[in-house]
Amino acid sequence: MNLHPMEPVKPENRVDLLLKQMSMTGFQGRKLGESVAVWSQMIEEPGVSILAGLSGAMIPAGMQECLIALLENRFIDVLVSTGANIFHDICEHVGIRHYLGHHMADDQELFKQGIDRIYDVFAYEDQFRGVDAKIAEFAQGLGDFSGSSADFIRQLGIWLTKQYPLGKSVTATAARLNIPIFIPALCDSSIGIALVMARRDGYQIMIDQLADADQLTGYVEQAHKTGVIYIGGGVPKNFIQQTQVIASIHDHVCGGHDYAIQYTTDTPHYGGLSGCTFEEAVSWGKESCTCRKVQCFCDATIAIPFVTSALLGAGIHRSVHP
Repeated sequence: MNLHPMEPVKPENRVDLLLKQMSMTGFQGRKLGESVAVWSQMIEEPGVSILAGLSGAMIPAGMQECLIALLENRFIDVLVSTGANIFHDICEHVGIRHYLGHHMADDQELFKQGIDRIYDVFAYEDQFRGVDAKIAEFAQGLGDFSGSSADFIRQLGIWLTKQYPLGKSVTATAARLNIPIFIPALCDSSIGIALVMARRDGYQIMIDQLADADQLTGYVEQAHKTGVIYIGGGVPKNFIQQTQVIASIHDHVCGGHDYAIQYTTDTPHYGGLSGCTFEEAVSWGKESCTCRKVQCFCDATIAIPFVTSALLGAGIHRSVHP
């Protein structure tokens, strides 16, 4: 066994060089650095389709600009998200803000004042309900609709750009770049609440979640190789993972994802999907036996700004994307 001596991390002005140093140290700092190297390889290798899963309250926590940069630089080809993240993203686009709060606030007093709390982030409930009404109005303008969540969100992104040209969002950016956003549990969000409002007003809005599974699997089946990035876990993680199983059932032997990264605070020993290891996923055929994989057990609100800055700072370019 050839052992390589570890070098202490030295202070560094450039985030990409700092994380490169960290990749040669230990513990989760090392994993964070290694994740940049794996993501960089996904970007630079021709023919790799990159699918990202987004869970947790990343938009309320201030990650929107980082996610937009990842899309604009084509470091992500397909996004699978919780409905909540996209709802909060739409709020920011139309000018509804999230505010610095405190996790030790008096929640009964917040309720009296109409303030919702997301750990240490505050927002106004009546403003959220106003955005619910805007989404319901948009849905009503479609008339009767039946399609995948990606079809619906793409049209919503186009509408946002036209109605609020000065706004900025992941949703509008993805629509402009023709990057699909799937929301496999769309009903479990304020977007779902808005669509219930439209339905109760007599409009037949049908989000076809089976079409979501079929369309997403199609991207995997058509790809030469696939890389997956999970910001948190939850439904987005398994929705992307199961594409390999669906593909194999339909005689597309994709062999499992070729690259895999996850940033999570969940741990494997409780048996939940959000914390399960990529090694476990190999047993299901979801990751390939040769998959280059890194799981960083770290708060994603720490990981994503550092990793995004490192990728951009290193000058990584995607000259060709699927």
